[in-house]
Amino acid sequence: MEFRTEAGHVVPAITAAQMREVDRIAVEEFGLGLLQMMENAGRNLAGNVMELLDTAAGRVVVLAGAGGNGGGIACARHLHNHGFDVAIVLDREAATLTGAPAAQLATLAAAGLVPANSGEAPGLVHGADLVVDALIGYSLAGAPRGRTAELIELCNASASRVLALDVPSGLDATTGETPGLVVRPDRTLTLALPKTGLARVPGDLYLADIGIPPEVYARLGIALASIFGSAYWLRLGCQVGAEL
Repeated sequence: MEFRTEAGHVVPAITAAQMREVDRIAVEEFGLGLLQMMENAGRNLAGNVMELLDTAAGRVVVLAGAGGNGGGIACARHLHNHGFDVAIVLDREAATLTGAPAAQLATLAAAGLVPANSGEAPGLVHGADLVVDALIGYSLAGAPRGRTAELIELCNASASRVLALDVPSGLDATTGETPGLVVRPDRTLTLALPKTGLARVPGDLYLADIGIPPEVYARLGIALASIFGSAYWLRLGCQVGAEL
């Protein structure tokens, strides 16, 4: 399965299993850190927020879980740095986060921005100019449950505009199936390469460069030409051979 850019460049799509292998090769063989890649993802995500809002200020709510690997939390910090009114809502207790999400949250907390209480979520989402979905990403395992499912339902019911990170939460990154609740985004910013399950994703689909060299993909037999030029994200048009 392939997508193409507005300039006509073909972009191969990959499965969730292939993306896990891309991450492994990038970290273990090329020395890239997950925190480093998620920092790039968060900065690009914040740039997409600014592009969607077309303003230098606004009220943004980031719904974050462990599946986003810290990209959503990094986005919150970048927006905070640029003067946006940002709130972050976690789908779990902050103390249970580990790895990149925990590191990103610690940096955010040091800047004075701490997660909102769960009871504040409805009012925050309803009053936001834009909601960022960074709950699950490509790591979906069955239907969303518990607090994650509640936040997806709240997002669909009350958010005025939604930007999803990598894959809308609740969507199977490989098949595009939705075993339960799924976020309905206005835009999805997928990372590194588009996932095969995004062929029918609602809204606009964009691709972000998170700093992975093309030689990483070559280890998997995936040939990827330089497609970004001077940009760090770009819009994907039609899937080759079908309409999105």
